[in-house]
Amino acid sequence: MLIRRLLLGGALLAAALLAGCGLVSRQITKAGDYAEHAGGVGRYGSLSEKELQWAKVAWRYFENNTNPQNGLVNGSDRTPSFSMAHMGDYLAALTAARELGLVNEREFDERLSKVLAFLQGMDMSEASIPAKVYNTLSGKMVNYANQPADIGWSAVETGRLLTWMKIVALRYPQYEEYLDKVVFRMNFCQVIDDCGILHGLALENGKRNRYQEGRLGYEQLAAGGFAAWGFEARRSWRGPELETVNIYGVPVRYDGRESRLSGVQTPVLTMPYVLMGMEFGWRYPGQAAGASSEDADFRKMADAVYKVQEMRHAREGVLTARTEYQIKEPPYLVYDAVFAAGYPWNTVGPDGKEYEKLAMVSTRAAFGLWGLWPTAYTDLLMTSVQTLYSPERGWYDGRMEKSGAPQEGISLTTNAQVLETLLFKVKGQLLPAASNGRYLRRQTGNPFDRPNRCFPGERLACADPGARSLPAALRPAAVAR
Repeated sequence: MLIRRLLLGGALLAAALLAGCGLVSRQITKAGDYAEHAGGVGRYGSLSEKELQWAKVAWRYFENNTNPQNGLVNGSDRTPSFSMAHMGDYLAALTAARELGLVNEREFDERLSKVLAFLQGMDMSEASIPAKVYNTLSGKMVNYANQPADIGWSAVETGRLLTWMKIVALRYPQYEEYLDKVVFRMNFCQVIDDCGILHGLALENGKRNRYQEGRLGYEQLAAGGFAAWGFEARRSWRGPELETVNIYGVPVRYDGRESRLSGVQTPVLTMPYVLMGMEFGWRYPGQAAGASSEDADFRKMADAVYKVQEMRHAREGVLTARTEYQIKEPPYLVYDAVFAAGYPWNTVGPDGKEYEKLAMVSTRAAFGLWGLWPTAYTDLLMTSVQTLYSPERGWYDGRMEKSGAPQEGISLTTNAQVLETLLFKVKGQLLPAASNGRYLRRQTGNPFDRPNRCFPGERLACADPGARSLPAALRPAAVAR
């Protein structure tokens, strides 16, 4: 409230000076809008003509890659598979397309209705939770080679889906009942435990490996999705024991869990902090702004991740906007990190090997930084990436750091997160509240008729709220997006 009053006070003073120019009401409205825009964070206001064109380019990806029979969208251009993280990103893109005027009410309803029909009828891993991968044409569970199989689930990717299901339910309450029914199909007993720790599952060669899933950044992003539906996920949100590395004198926090023991990399990446800011305001869902908390200060951590990238350009002349991305050849997934495996500006694969030549200025990281930090540096980043697209196919994933050549992969995630950034600019924080829907409350609220699928009301108290469960066997690269 103090920030808002100061902003409004400044606006009133400016208004008095500008009254003769006819700018009074516009200045006051502008200050008030900014104070409400995720706590005065980021760029705000309607899209310029150029920005609207950026949005249209991103939406072209979805026009090209939607299967008209079932409404499913390819996870990468012309590749008929997708994950639950892709489904969450598609809901983000569809919401942005509707609210930015790229689709009308009828097309929005048609697309969302097909998604709801799929989610309500899809096969689930072990008949419990959405599987890791599905085929876009058949709608069936597949492995990473796109062959029919149940290879387990990802709690992190399910959390991404839950976040955007809740955002859609709150923004469009006419669909809330149907989204509740999708969640009511699921069994959460092995996905999130009573202490709020997330678990994934790998099924391979007849073996079942359940593992603690998530590393700093995407773990909290996923926890926010579960919390938005009423699950107690604060243990995952608060994060692990953190370590600090100084980069150009700026303290950057990173996940202190040892990757050499677990086989899971712990990179510092841009996008989880960007998405936490745009979707949750860097606060645990339901927590009021300014409320005291034992949680990590994710806004401060995000500022550090932004600041060192800006400083790298100032000191070394290297444009920097780093996050993870996928490619079609080994190592398939690239952690293009601010800090990884003991070194700043390190680019590694899931196996921990270095891939220096794959360092990239990420399109979606550049958009996200531009959306949340309105500075001369992010303006420069946007100048660098704003031509990295095909008018017929959508935005490329980025520009190679060493050569400046475009990385011409075109993915659902990049194009969805371009749209999400532009929606954030217009609307502000995207998840303004968190609650269970009416249908879900009715179905889970009777203590004498429990579904017994570990919904929030069925949970036991956490036996040891200070503990984090870490099974001995962690599957390498289980968390990466």
